[in-house]
Amino acid sequence: MSYIDNILFVLILAAGFGYFARNIKKLIRNIKLGRDIDRTDNPKERWANMTRIALGQSKMVRRPVAGILHIIVYVGFVVINIELLEIIIDGIFGTHRLFSFMGGFYNVLIGFFEILALGVIVSVAIFYIRRNIIKLWRFAHGDLKGWPKSDGNIILYFETVLMLLFLTMNAADFHLQMTGAEHYIAAGSFPISQFIEPVFSGMSEGTVIIIERAAWWMHITGILIFMNYLYFSKHLHILLAFPNTFYANLKPKGQFDNLESVTNEVKLMMDPNADPFAAPAGDAAEAPAKFGASDVQDLNWVQLMNAYTCTECGRCTSSCPANLTGKKLSPRKIMMDTRDRVEEVGRNIDANNGTFVDDGKSLLNDYITQEELWACTSCNGCVEACPVNIDPLSIIMDMRRYLVMEQSAAPTELNNMMTNVENNGAPWQYSQMDRLNWKDEA
Repeated sequence: MSYIDNILFVLILAAGFGYFARNIKKLIRNIKLGRDIDRTDNPKERWANMTRIALGQSKMVRRPVAGILHIIVYVGFVVINIELLEIIIDGIFGTHRLFSFMGGFYNVLIGFFEILALGVIVSVAIFYIRRNIIKLWRFAHGDLKGWPKSDGNIILYFETVLMLLFLTMNAADFHLQMTGAEHYIAAGSFPISQFIEPVFSGMSEGTVIIIERAAWWMHITGILIFMNYLYFSKHLHILLAFPNTFYANLKPKGQFDNLESVTNEVKLMMDPNADPFAAPAGDAAEAPAKFGASDVQDLNWVQLMNAYTCTECGRCTSSCPANLTGKKLSPRKIMMDTRDRVEEVGRNIDANNGTFVDDGKSLLNDYITQEELWACTSCNGCVEACPVNIDPLSIIMDMRRYLVMEQSAAPTELNNMMTNVENNGAPWQYSQMDRLNWKDEA
């Protein structure tokens, strides 16, 4: 008996999962470039969020057409890949439809997989039409061009081809079962591929076997290629949507964190018994961290995970009032730029034996301009619209904080307001003594 097929299959499988593990390790390393932040509070609420939003797709269906189509593709692609377990075992041990011993239940499973496969093909076709023919605004927006635009189409091609290979494989298998070919036991129900089966009528048994085997090999190889494509694609959200929703910010929208170093200074100012000249003890003696963020290392690891999780769907940008009124700001671009910069930093580290060498670039100015940051109204519309709880506003506010507190680079209007607050205790350019003068006016 020849074991060449089995050995080749194991080698391809090992290469596919090995490269995938290598990329996942790199992904984790890049996310950990961010500052540490504790997001382990309220585990019950976090599990509920993950179940409802990532697994249940509750925010997707707020736009019913896209939401329902996405659920079909999501469920179809995940459930159909359950058969991957059978394919792997068959490939390693040289068996064929190993799980067929389950009888009627196996028939139901295969039939259900085929119906879902057809649903995926139809849904993907509609997605392609919406993206490339109708050209919905959020897919034709200026920030979605070049690779991001091509990436979306590549994913649609991948999913279509994989589903067609699955149905072709089943159709050829069904034909071989009916003709009594050796090794092809009667197993499975084929409600969709039975309509493809007549194509094989008149072909020799050997030809149909070659087609069935070719479809089988291309299907499993395609899945492994697609799995490794995830790291380079917006489709990484398949994996990261779950931790992203789990570690999302649970605080009320609009509530921002305070810098610990600033809080300590305020407490010192408010404490009449504190000695302002006393040397700080312990960790407080260390130089304070940078105020805000100018590069990806200044952001926290959840924000970097947000960037990798971004589906580039554009719901955030289509909900952004600044963008809708013609401003440069696009929350989607904020996330895409952050991911691009993280990847650039990661490649820098790889090229320098694990150490980052200053490349003279930063997220601020080289990727995201000040004009974009100050266009934000901080309305949280982008955060509310995101189907996987990504928070572009937190990145915008951290970068604004850097501009104000590190570079004193706030817009003139904002600087005037802060000067008035400091001098007059109010945003207006009137002294406190003159505030009530209006009551004496006729």
